[in-house]
Amino acid sequence: MDPPPGETLMRALELLYALGALNDRGELTKLGRRMAEFPVDPMLSKAIIASENYRCTDEVLTIISMLQESGSLFYRPKDKKLHADQARQNFVRAGGDHFTLLNVWEQWAETNYSQQFCYEQFLQFKSLSRARDIRDQLAGLCERVEVVVESNPNTNDITPIQKAITAGYFYNTAQLQKSGDSYRTLKTNQTVYIHPSSSLFHQTPPVKSVLYYELVMTSKSYLRQVMEIKPQWLLEGTLPFAPHYFKPADLEQLATGDKKMPKTVGSAGEKSRT
Repeated sequence: MDPPPGETLMRALELLYALGALNDRGELTKLGRRMAEFPVDPMLSKAIIASENYRCTDEVLTIISMLQESGSLFYRPKDKKLHADQARQNFVRAGGDHFTLLNVWEQWAETNYSQQFCYEQFLQFKSLSRARDIRDQLAGLCERVEVVVESNPNTNDITPIQKAITAGYFYNTAQLQKSGDSYRTLKTNQTVYIHPSSSLFHQTPPVKSVLYYELVMTSKSYLRQVMEIKPQWLLEGTLPFAPHYFKPADLEQLATGDKKMPKTVGSAGEKSRT
């Protein structure tokens, strides 16, 4: 096997440092040791641990488990496209795709994980079952690393969930450009577009700041599984580990609508597909 390029390795180390998993000597921190217990991407494990502070670990575990299977969750039979599209639309919730996935899970759980429910709602039962297995495993690991699993006390307030996920996924964020039809990633200054499958696609008015689960390269660079965020959460998500990541002045400009972008510090956490 060929060793990874030095630049790629440095980006990975930089991200782990920003997440608080490594200290400035490159050593694993106490947080890093807890993150390493979870067999998921470091950004996801950071979100799980951060969710304890926001008292919404139950919901974050569900969203993370569903994100792993989101690509194969819905199906669309040729002879029932309209019915499938309507069923999918009925699951959409404010805040973005992460909350649509949460809603799918909660409705499925209310039916006692019914296979018939999946058939009627054009959902892949096997994909949901895998998400359930992942969630059970992650919940067990939370107990092992002493993360208290609580439900969001106010189901009408999704902000704690958004903040917890932002604490892990601050790197995967983008800001609406002046054209209004595309976004620019905050850390790499790359022009990207919300994927047509997203509930935030063609939302009017368009969301100004977003967080995405993955970046898919096809004819364009598309953001998949997108969630609305507020710029000030990015600073909250990186302190105290990497205050250099987002400067308060940069985020203030974003919050007030000035599209001047923060300086780039490399790129990481993006997926390519053809």
